[in-house]
Amino acid sequence: MRVVVCTVVHHPADARILYRQIRALLDAGHQVTYIAPFGACDVTPWPELTTADVPRAVGRRRLGALRAARRQLARYAPGADLVLIHDPELLLVLPLIRHRPPVIWDVHEDTAAALGTKAWLPPALRRVVASAVLRAERIAERRLHLILAETSYNDRFRRTHPVVPNTTYVPEQAAPSDGRGRVVYVGHISPDRGAAEMVALAERVQPHGITVELVGSADAQARAVLEPACAAGLVRWHGFVPNDEAMLITDGALAGLSLLQDDPNLWHSMPTKVAEYMARGVPVVTTPLPLAVDLVERHECGFVVPFGDAGAAAEAVLSLQRDPALRDAMGARGHQGASEYLRWPDDARAFVAQLERWAGAGSGADGVSAATPPGGAEPASPVSAQDGR
Repeated sequence: MRVVVCTVVHHPADARILYRQIRALLDAGHQVTYIAPFGACDVTPWPELTTADVPRAVGRRRLGALRAARRQLARYAPGADLVLIHDPELLLVLPLIRHRPPVIWDVHEDTAAALGTKAWLPPALRRVVASAVLRAERIAERRLHLILAETSYNDRFRRTHPVVPNTTYVPEQAAPSDGRGRVVYVGHISPDRGAAEMVALAERVQPHGITVELVGSADAQARAVLEPACAAGLVRWHGFVPNDEAMLITDGALAGLSLLQDDPNLWHSMPTKVAEYMARGVPVVTTPLPLAVDLVERHECGFVVPFGDAGAAAEAVLSLQRDPALRDAMGARGHQGASEYLRWPDDARAFVAQLERWAGAGSGADGVSAATPPGGAEPASPVSAQDGR
């Protein structure tokens, strides 16, 4: 099977796209052409991938990236069995691609709700753009195959679509505590993902010899908070690090942070970082987003703290420092829970099998399978039966 994967918004080394989905396709023996902003992100692609570089769509600078994506899709899509896109912006490009195979849209988030947090979009336009996104989703459902990152996203569509959750790789043994008093955060850093709260946490725990390490890219608003904190020695910010390297930084930490805010786009999503901390045997400190709470409380592997309460988060971290046995017990329970319920290889098989079915069913004139209606297959198992990051 020949699959063309395209993104202009996400980092080329995005964990869901590269380390889970593309890795699963390659391991299953399929050929993948990956269209992504390699140059803009200074990423060297894997040698087994056929790649095409495009600009990255950032803020209001999106037109050039979409034009480049159209050119590359027009070049590679006609010879493929499937096209897998990861950005709603690419829905604008697809009608311009002739002779394309069946197209799959991987719905990563509630895009309409997420627009409320985008500082680059003027507030007066957010409602208008959100309405346009909802209309585009309805059109896409009629013309494309959809896969969803969360079971709850099915509520936005008329049919039920397969779920490919943000589960993770779980090592057979979790690394023991390294005893260095490190607290980690892995993922994109922005105000709604707790940038200010993590800096405030760092101020409270630094006198106790605890370091806050942040791993991930940051938007402009978050950088305005992080850069002074880094200069003052309050936090250590690694910037974007490929997922496999980010997990090595996570290993042995005192706790993993998920201090996301009470945002509509996040309310029905399971933060991938929570699954990743559990998989590495690291206790979780999370705000009360429902799916995160379910995992943490069900497996007794961390603490749930109120939204925006850096003091409560600091006290949770300090309790783990004071009681190493508690840290180890929570970490072990999290690792066991991840081993039983959050293993990506199990979901990878369902993901690859679904794409193989769609590729084998053939294509109608509009690029939709002529034999299987979009969303007609059984959903893959959701994590609680992910995000983002």
